Parts: sequence; C-alpha cells; structure tokens
Amino acid sequence: MTRNQPTSLARQLATVLTSKLSWLVLVGVILASGAVMALAPTNESAGSAPDSLPPEAQSAHVDELLDDFPSAGVAPVIAVVTRTDGAQLTGADVVALTGVAQRMRAVERGVDAGPAAPPVISDDKKAGLVTVLVKGDVTGFELRDMVGALRTVASDGLPPGLTSNITGGPAFGADIADSFSGANTTLLLVTALVVAVLLIITYRSPILWLVPLIVVAIADRLATVVGSVVAGWFGLSFDGSTSGITSVLVFGAGTNYALLLVSRYREELRVHADHRDALRTAWLRAAPAILASNATVVVALLLLLVTPLPSIRSLGALAACGIVIAAIFVLIALPGALALCGRGLFWPVVPHDGDADPTESGVWHRVATTVAARPVTIAAIALLAMSVCAAGLIGVKVGLSQTEQFRVSADSVDGYNVVAQHFSKGLADPVTVVARTRGADAVAKAASRVDGVQSVRITETAPTGWTRIAVVIDADPASARAFDTIVSLRTAVSAVPGGDALVGGSDAKEYDTRQAARRSALVVIPLILAVLMLILMVLLRAIVLPLLLVVVTAFSALTALGAGTFLSEHVFGFGALDTNVILFAFLFLVALGVDYTYFLVLRAREEAVKRGTRDGMIRAVSATGGVITSAGVVLAAVFVVLGVLPLITLTQLGIIVGLGILIDTFVVRTCVVPCLILLAGTDRRAG
Repeated sequence: MTRNQPTSLARQLATVLTSKLSWLVLVGVILASGAVMALAPTNESAGSAPDSLPPEAQSAHVDELLDDFPSAGVAPVIAVVTRTDGAQLTGADVVALTGVAQRMRAVERGVDAGPAAPPVISDDKKAGLVTVLVKGDVTGFELRDMVGALRTVASDGLPPGLTSNITGGPAFGADIADSFSGANTTLLLVTALVVAVLLIITYRSPILWLVPLIVVAIADRLATVVGSVVAGWFGLSFDGSTSGITSVLVFGAGTNYALLLVSRYREELRVHADHRDALRTAWLRAAPAILASNATVVVALLLLLVTPLPSIRSLGALAACGIVIAAIFVLIALPGALALCGRGLFWPVVPHDGDADPTESGVWHRVATTVAARPVTIAAIALLAMSVCAAGLIGVKVGLSQTEQFRVSADSVDGYNVVAQHFSKGLADPVTVVARTRGADAVAKAASRVDGVQSVRITETAPTGWTRIAVVIDADPASARAFDTIVSLRTAVSAVPGGDALVGGSDAKEYDTRQAARRSALVVIPLILAVLMLILMVLLRAIVLPLLLVVVTAFSALTALGAGTFLSEHVFGFGALDTNVILFAFLFLVALGVDYTYFLVLRAREEAVKRGTRDGMIRAVSATGGVITSAGVVLAAVFVVLGVLPLITLTQLGIIVGLGILIDTFVVRTCVVPCLILLAGTDRRAG
C-alpha cells in the first residue's frame, strides 16, 4: 500500500457511510442531536457578557478591593437633560430635572435605593444632570431592560422643549446588549439565505442545495447547545457576539466541507456506474483534507484558551466545539443523505458514468496551464500586488474608544457627547483610585498634579483601611489621551510612600484589556503558524514546501488585514481597528483559508503520482478551481453577513475576513501556491 491509499479502517467506515443502510446512520445522528438539544442542561451564564478583564490586571485588583466599600456592587447611571432649542435651563427646567431623578430612583428593577444626589448644572447653564446608582452585577438583556426602564421614566413627564439622554458605564453595556436583541435570529436567517442562494448558483440545482444546508443548520443548532454546556463546565460565559461568530464559523466551515465532498462526489459520478461507489471514493479522497483542515481550525481555536482574557477564551471554547460538530455532520450525516437521494439529486445537470471530463478544458484548465507555463512571473506579480495591499497596515490605529463601538446611533453615546460638551469629559465615568487610608491625602494630591486630571475627590473609606478617590480626567473614554493619563496617573500615585495606590475604573480596565490582547496576539499568532507548519509537514511528509506554504498563508492574512484596514478607514470611515480584530481575523484567515491549501495540495499529490508534478498540478487546479472558488465565495459571504450586527468590531471582522478569503481563493490558491509547488517540486511518477 502506498502512502496515497486510505487505510483499511477508513475504507470500512466509508463503506458503512455509503451503504444501503447508511440512512440508519443519518437517522441516528438526527435523533441523537435532538436528544442532546432537549436534555442538555442550561448554562446560566449564557447571554451574559464575558468578562474581558484579565484577573491579574491592576484594574481587576481595584474591583476586588471595591467589594469592601459601602458602595460595593453599584454603578452610576447619568441622566443629562438639555433644551431642544439649545437655550439655557430655566428654574422650571431644574425642577423638572429633580423629577427625573425621583422617577428614576423609583424604578424597582436593578436600581439601588441609596441617597439621592442633587442635580448638577453646567457652567453654561445649558445642561443639567442627575446620577442614580444601579446594581453593578446586572448584565446582558437584564441590564438592557433596566436601562430601558430608566430611559422611559426619564423622558416621561418632561415639559415640552426638554430632552433627556441616559449614559454612563451601565448605559453603554445596555446598548451593546440591545444590539444583540434578536440579532442571532437575524444573523442565522441572513446567513442561511446567503448560503442557500450561493449553493443554488454553485450546484445549478433546485434541490441539491437543501441537503448540505439542512445538515449544516442542524449542526449549528447542536453546536450552540453543546458549546453552551462545555462553556459552563469551565465557568465561561458568552454573549450574542460570541455565539454569533460561532454560528458564522459553523455555517462557513460546514458549507466548505460539504462543497469539497459534494464536488468530489459529482466528479466521481462520471467514472462510476453505481452512485454509492462514487460516493465512497469521494469520501475517501475528500475526508483527509476535511479532517486536516478541521484539526487546524480546532487547534487554532483551542490556542485561544491560553490567553488571559475570559472573553477570548469563551470564543475559543465555543467555536472549537462548533467546528468539530460541523465536520462530524458533514463526514457522518451528509454521506447518508447523499446516498439516500442518489444521482438524481444533481438534477437537471445529472452526471453520468462516461461523461466527458470537464477538467480537460474550460476556464480553470486555461488558468492552470497559464500558471504552469510562467510560474516565476505570475508568482512575482501576485506577491507584488499582495505587498501593496499589506502596506495598508502601515500606521494603522488599533483600539476603538467607547463611543466608537456602535455603527448605529446609541443613546449612551449621544448622552456622553452632551455631557462632554457641557461638562468635563470624564465626569460621566471618573477614574477610580484606591489607596491606603493613611496615605489617601498624599495620593489625592499626587493625582491632582497629573497632566489631564481635572478634579480629584475622596469619596469613601472602607473598614479594611482603604480609601476610594474619584478622579475626573479631560479625555474621551477609552481614547489614546485617556490611556496616557491612566499610565501617568499610575506612575504618580504608585510613587507615594505608604499609599499602595492602584488605579482602576472603565478607562483603566479598557487599557489593561488592550495590553493583554496585544500580548495574547504575540503569543497565539506564532503558535497558530507553528501548528499549521506541523500539520502540513505530517500531511506532505516534507519540510521546505510546508515552510513556504506557511509563509504564504501568513502573508495572505497580512494582505487581507492591510486591504481591510484601508477599506475600514477610508471607505467606511471607522476611526480605528478594534483591539481583538487583528487576532481574530488572522486566526480565521489562516485556519479557515488552509481548507483550500489542503484540498489543492492533496489533489496535486494524488495526480502527480500518475502524471508528474507539472501535469498533476494542472489537473489539480483544473479539478479544484471551481469548488475552491465556490467555497471561497460562500465563506466570504458568510463572514460579510456579520455586518448586519450594529457593532463596528463585527463589521470590521466581516470585512477583513471576507476580503481575505477572496484573496486567498482567487490569488493565493489559484496562482501563488501552484507556482510554489511547481518551483519546489520534481517531476516524479509512480513506478
């Protein structure tokens, strides 16, 4: 047996999955899935936003110390009132503002019934604000509902000519949660519709598209349940963003796997009289590429578990479960469905035994012949064009401020802008400094001398000997200026003898999170490339070619990041890339794009045994060009669907990954990889 021949175990499994009793396997998978979905325990933390703060961060230690203060467990929500005509507030308006505070404090859901703070009027007399405290442990849709109730009572009863906005940390969290209200259903429906349309175009059949789509849809629903259970085992929570990305991955990868299998099945139907024999051969030929690709994606996602960020770990665990389930359904359930339906599933273009081989002509044969004739020239042109795109990363700004998170209007952002226009920018969410009580005065004085600090106020003391200090800074939340002030503030207060001061609060948390995300990217990205290198070495039993393929794959990801960054900034007008976009985009582009590398390289190796390296590559590109293109377009479209969600982070991720998949499909796998194999290979034939 040569290394290209499947093992006896693989043959036995393929026989079972394509036999006349294969429908029993299909029914068994469906029944087992239904049982799991019906009986699986509920993860109580599902729907709650996962904590994005690393536990060892300074701001996390501040949160721990704040648990001992009298105000522990509460967070401020700010209602700001202005006149619609921009005029100064009248005495009656100030009275109305007091009424706003009373109505908000009367809301039972999540509002802390502490003492009421008096209204604060801006120096220009054009805005007034009141603050109420809400329970800090309220998250997700419960937080959305609570803030929604506060907004309703704040606006109700206002005299004509006045308008109100609700802002502050909880309000931002509520608007993020609200952006996912019904979003998963919308995302699922749009994704399914996009996949259905593209499958109809790909297969040119009114019925064939239903089979893989139904199989992948069931896999997606099961993946949501299993992922929730697994996340619960490890104490992880997830929100709409995490589950939305997971659904996109399951649909994208599952459809890709199905396309690879069905494409080879249709090809084998032209050389086998029995459709079950054709399906068996197709399964044996496509399964290695699917398994290798799946292993790469799963390992890459599991590498996210090494990061200190709980939100990233949640995505890694959830998505890894989903990708495994997608592969199981395509390799175990889909063959039974295809075998049951038979050759007629491809109607009206039904392939028959003895039909002409379409790979000996057509557009992909011409492309393959051209690439094989001029590998150096084509590779040089392609790499030069990719270099130009990658240059878009030069000078990229990473990190969206809190007010830049939304692609659509959000009341929390509008409220913050009103506060920033009439009050100090940091008034809506002051920085929190915690210091030893004996050194609190000295720490407060040191903080007041820091550039960018507008006011410092000692607010309360805990019985444990710690004092809380509120520091208002003159900077937009989560902006570069805010982070510079946080760093300077930490340096200044830590130098006070006996103060043991720590700096926390929203800006400090975001700074610590971004620093941890950057460190995570520096660790995870090399590990992903190392895993890809090892899998390719095992698969190809070579060293030089896997190294070249890994370099090209990484360069392809950088190309997409550069081009996507340019589009994000200059076409869509986004101010910066979100912190996690680079890591997620690189991971998805490398892990998912490698599908096509495996499929092409394994087919080229199979054909090279009979035809030699050059003719084998021409045959491989001719045979796989259509399916790789179709799979790439489907996968890119699925990621672009993330743009239906109102968060800029997901829109950016969809743009970059979608664009990268297209670059990978039409340039890298069609031109660059074949050129490298031709330049690195030898013309050997089977003896």
